[in-house]
Amino acid sequence: MSDKKVRVRFAPSPTGGLHLGGVRTVLFNYLFAKKHHGDFILRIEDTDQSRYVEGAEAYILDCLAWCGLMPDESPVAGGAYAPYRQSERKAIYREYAEKLVRQGHAYYAFDTTEELEQNRREIPNFQYGQVYRDGLRNSLSLTEHEVNELLDANTPHVIRIKMPADERVSFNDLIRGQVSFETNQVDDKVLLKADGMPTYHLAVVVDDYLMKISHAFRGEEWLPSAPVHLLLWDYLGWKADMPKWAHLPLILKPDGHGKLSKRDGARLGFPVYAMNWFDAKTGELTPGFRELGFLPEAFLNLLATLGWNDGSDQEIFSLDELVQKFSLDRVSKAGAKFDFEKAKWFNAEWIRKVKAESLKPKVKAILEDKGIVVADDAYLLKVIEQVKDRCVLLPDFYQQAGYFFEAPKEYDINAVKPRWTDAKTEFFNLLITKLSTLETWEPAELETTFKALAEEKAIKPGEVLLPFRIMLVGGKFGPHVFDIAGLLGKAETFKRIELGVGVFNEV
Repeated sequence: MSDKKVRVRFAPSPTGGLHLGGVRTVLFNYLFAKKHHGDFILRIEDTDQSRYVEGAEAYILDCLAWCGLMPDESPVAGGAYAPYRQSERKAIYREYAEKLVRQGHAYYAFDTTEELEQNRREIPNFQYGQVYRDGLRNSLSLTEHEVNELLDANTPHVIRIKMPADERVSFNDLIRGQVSFETNQVDDKVLLKADGMPTYHLAVVVDDYLMKISHAFRGEEWLPSAPVHLLLWDYLGWKADMPKWAHLPLILKPDGHGKLSKRDGARLGFPVYAMNWFDAKTGELTPGFRELGFLPEAFLNLLATLGWNDGSDQEIFSLDELVQKFSLDRVSKAGAKFDFEKAKWFNAEWIRKVKAESLKPKVKAILEDKGIVVADDAYLLKVIEQVKDRCVLLPDFYQQAGYFFEAPKEYDINAVKPRWTDAKTEFFNLLITKLSTLETWEPAELETTFKALAEEKAIKPGEVLLPFRIMLVGGKFGPHVFDIAGLLGKAETFKRIELGVGVFNEV
């Protein structure tokens, strides 16, 4: 690590929901920055105003807040290198684009959209670059006088980089090692659009330089852009200040064939966005991990293991542990297959791991959303401790905890009725009498009394334990039945036994 202060950035476009691959990029940026006592910056790349979506920037910030990955500098937090929205930095970029033109590394292009479309129709695999640029309307093919006339008339134009011929550009990727490109295979990308806004290629280089970014982590799909960016760093005289790059592996479909997309999630029945995203333009709601019932700790844990491991068998990591253990040399070059069952496993493990107090507001909201009023928070904490080992997603708490607050509305009659007898009716009526004499209401004492009565009546305990459970919870689920009765209390337990006996005798 050099003496240069670590400064990393996440630079999303506010065009829609935040894909889990984007959150993993945030996570790796954040972990690297915190490990090296550096800064994590959020920069909004909103230069393509045609794709800008209202509410998308706030959504991105909400996602980062939910994950606990808050930036040190951002459009909201501010910072020494503000503004952090590229649309507010528009005036900065033209200066550098014009400098490139003066140097001969870029040029004005006056071609209309219609002219370019006609070329694409008439010329197979048309690219605006070395092969065809001399026959198009630009400052390389026109005379200086013609160019000046067009500029003086405010003729719409873009500025394109002039890719050199027969050169090879290379850089050392922190994950992939030496990576090289042939300039002949790259077209002349637009740097400044007709509306004066920069494209990604120019803006990312200028902003990374001005914001003193030391390391740039991005997905491997950005590798084809690298030669343009390498040349811009060189042409602008900033090569010595270029960030160290790391191109992260893709998150792949469960079958390993291709990048995981929103369409794959919809087809296979799992989310690919961090949080629910509602597109006001289309009216489409795309589900997110948060609303499905994932804890942010589990979400980050599963993302960290998609393409990274610490070299051990450890799978459960807190954010602090990830900061301590993270290193780029453990990031894989190969894509990582997304496994939703494994994702749910992480969530179940984290539900078990976190304290009931942390889960309390989430569980309370789930129950109250289902019409269950939770008046006693201390009681709720005891319930959570009883059932959290049985929950995979947060909404599971409704089934696993709801019966602690209201008696079952339905019973699994089929599990009881075929073996229900008058002797069992008598057993449960006697059970109420026996239990009513107990001085304490403890699960162990309840179990002892229950089994003693079964033995006295020559009934196998298993034949009455299942009906007892169904009386209390409605079905064949839940923790140890005497722990349930212990929490419900004497009066509620007796009430449910009486209700259950009545229902089983009626059917």
